[in-house]
Amino acid sequence: MTTRAAPWWPRGRSRSRLRRAALAGLLVLSLALAAVGWVGFRAWQARDHLLGAAGLARELSVQVAGGDVDGGRGTLAELQERAAAARRATADPGWALGRRAPLAGDDLTAVRQVAVTVDDLAQHAFPRLLDVDLDVLLPREGRLDLTGLRAAEQELSAADEVVRAARTRLGGLSTGGLTGQVDAAVTELRGEVDRLAGLTGAVSRGATLLPPLLGVTEGRDYLLVSQNLAELRATGGMFGAYAVVRAERGRIRLVRQGTAGQLGHFLPPLPGVGPEMRALYTDLPGIWPADVNLTPHFPTAAALYHEMYRRRTGETVDGVLATDPVALSYLLAVTGPVEVPGFGRLTGENVVRSLLSESYLRLDLRRQDEFFARSAAAVFETLLARSVPPKPLLSAFDRSVAESRILFWSAHPEEQRMLGESRLTGVLPEREAEPTVGVFLNDGSGAKLGYYLEPGAELTVGACRPDGRRELRLRMSLRSSAPRSGLTPSVLGVGRTGDPYVVRTLVHVFSPAGGAVVRARLDGVDTTLGSGTERRRHVAVATVDTGPGQTRNLEVDLLTDRSGTGGAGLRLTPTATPWTTHIQTASPCNQ
Repeated sequence: MTTRAAPWWPRGRSRSRLRRAALAGLLVLSLALAAVGWVGFRAWQARDHLLGAAGLARELSVQVAGGDVDGGRGTLAELQERAAAARRATADPGWALGRRAPLAGDDLTAVRQVAVTVDDLAQHAFPRLLDVDLDVLLPREGRLDLTGLRAAEQELSAADEVVRAARTRLGGLSTGGLTGQVDAAVTELRGEVDRLAGLTGAVSRGATLLPPLLGVTEGRDYLLVSQNLAELRATGGMFGAYAVVRAERGRIRLVRQGTAGQLGHFLPPLPGVGPEMRALYTDLPGIWPADVNLTPHFPTAAALYHEMYRRRTGETVDGVLATDPVALSYLLAVTGPVEVPGFGRLTGENVVRSLLSESYLRLDLRRQDEFFARSAAAVFETLLARSVPPKPLLSAFDRSVAESRILFWSAHPEEQRMLGESRLTGVLPEREAEPTVGVFLNDGSGAKLGYYLEPGAELTVGACRPDGRRELRLRMSLRSSAPRSGLTPSVLGVGRTGDPYVVRTLVHVFSPAGGAVVRARLDGVDTTLGSGTERRRHVAVATVDTGPGQTRNLEVDLLTDRSGTGGAGLRLTPTATPWTTHIQTASPCNQ
């Protein structure tokens, strides 16, 4: 008979330990399931709070833009409550444990960062932005409130610091392993915070720069230039009438007026037009004041105009501020009508038509220049003299800057550096986070027919290529509403197309930084393009002749630099009739 060795532990103890092990396993499993359920419950709570906070943030934005401060305070209180609840829902030990899980961990980490970001903005940035007295950012009766401006500067700087920290936090968040819903939420929040950072940064820098710009310590002189959209240039229109504005100890006044024609021309051409620019625009920007802005890079154009003014008058100004009649229409919609001595009344409804069309039909060349100069002076003086509601006025300025209708360049390098690469400075950046296509128009007719052009642009983000680049397709249209007869010689100009009623437009298509233009079709037929480079962008130039009532369509294929993003942007020449635009984005290449 074979005997088996007895186990080294007693049989009764074996059963007891097995039972305890089984119970422990069941307990661990129950706790794990409970933890998953608890984290799921907390995730549902966080989602509910964050969705509520997003809606409240949009409502707060509308209230702030509309000047409803009291309503904004109530909305902010609700937003803070929701944001804090979302932060608490993602802060308990169960959530921290779930963040270590192999599948859901990335999503839980991302939701936690979203909750923290929204709460930080709600508690520390939005209240400061809501409390800033916007009145101090505008002059009253020609003078700026410097004491109030300094207080606003501190609040804006603190808010900007919070926003930049939020932007950094989101920028360091990896989105590679996120589910679609969470990735979309992070991407949307990044975009909103990027836009908010652009706003707070610009306003904060503006509040810092306003005192020196407005001559608090020493007087400043600026050239205020009107861009004539009837004869298109890349930044808007030909530089026409100008005024010299004096800023001294916060007080602003007009001291002189003139026209670009009075500056004459310059031979040999001024330095500042490098080989790249000469290849695209010849020496014209260095010769004629009206051609300095054939380039879309406003700092180059402004510096050339600044030097032309210095050489012709012997006076040095501290910067150049450019605007156009459409921007004046936005401002007049807020200030109300103004009287232009000897020319009648300008309103938000008639100023574009009066300056860009009717003046050429009823005034000779000398009176046209006088009308342009006096109109800009009248609107400017009205802004300084009248008591204008600050929020609608700031909204008008914001719209003008967003459409590149107000541009500023400082002759002081440190100030220009602080202003950065914003729409206000008109910088065409050499590097960019999101691929941007430029469509810039220069008149080729030698006429004032730009008033009749109606442009449109559609940009579609296409396929990802193995080399890391992305395909883009631009569809651009130009329609002419010009009449077939009845225009005066001052409108028709030299008529370079043969038919004086045909508008010739040189369309400069700028690729994204580091990208390329591949091919182009005009009305469906392959077309020959002029070619060059400017500021790390491939530039293709198409000549488009558009007759009265005609629409021409230009289609251009482009490539980005190596970029996985699915977004894209457009930079456009401001025109008398605003562009109709559409951008069709796509998913990032890594998805």
